[in-house]
Amino acid sequence: MTRPILYDYPRSSACYRVRIALNLKGVSYETVRVDLLESEQKSDAYRSRNPQGLVPVLEADGLRLTQSLAIADWLDHRVSEPRLVPEDSGDRAHVLALALAIACDIHPLNNLRVLKYLAGPLELGQSERDGWYRHWIREGFAALEALAAPRTGRFLFGDAPGLADICLVPQMYNARRFKVPIDDFPLLIAADAAANRLDAFAAAHPDQASA
Repeated sequence: MTRPILYDYPRSSACYRVRIALNLKGVSYETVRVDLLESEQKSDAYRSRNPQGLVPVLEADGLRLTQSLAIADWLDHRVSEPRLVPEDSGDRAHVLALALAIACDIHPLNNLRVLKYLAGPLELGQSERDGWYRHWIREGFAALEALAAPRTGRFLFGDAPGLADICLVPQMYNARRFKVPIDDFPLLIAADAAANRLDAFAAAHPDQASA
C-alpha cells in the first residue's frame, strides 16, 4: 500500500473514526488539515477531491476514498487483520447496526454544519442548540445501550475492538465536550474506557491529532 494521505480535521467525528481505523490496522499515513471552521472544505480545490465538501478524504493506492465507514470497509479488505467487522454474517450485521446507529442516526443531527444552520438561518440561541444536541445524543445512546447489551463484552461487541467502538469513541468525546449527561449508559462508558486504553484510540484523539 502506498502511504495514504488523510484530509483531516481533528475534531471531526468522521475523521476521528478513520484515524482510529488506520491505527488499528497499523497503517502509517500523512495528514493534510482541512479547517472546517474556516470552511476550507467548501473550496473548489477541496470539492475537486470530494464533491460533498465533507471530511475525511483518504487518498491511497491511486484511489480517492470518502465516507468514514466506506474507508473502514476498504481497510478491512486491504489489510486483513485485525478485523474491524466480523466475517460471520450474523455478527457482521450486528456490528454494522451498532456502527450505523451512531454514524447515520446520531452524528448527522449534531455535526458542525447542522449546528451552524440552527444558529444561522433558524436563529436558535445557544441554550436551544445545546438542548437539541443533548436530546439527540441521549435518545441515540439509550437505543445503542439496549442494542449492544445482549452481545457486549470488554468492547461494544465482544472482547476485541471493532467498527462499533470506532464509531462510539468519537461520539462519546463529543457528548462529554458538550456536557451531555451519560451516566445512564454504563455499557457505553465501559466500552469507551476500554477502547481509550489502547494506543490506536489514544493516538487518534483530537488533542493528539492537533499536536
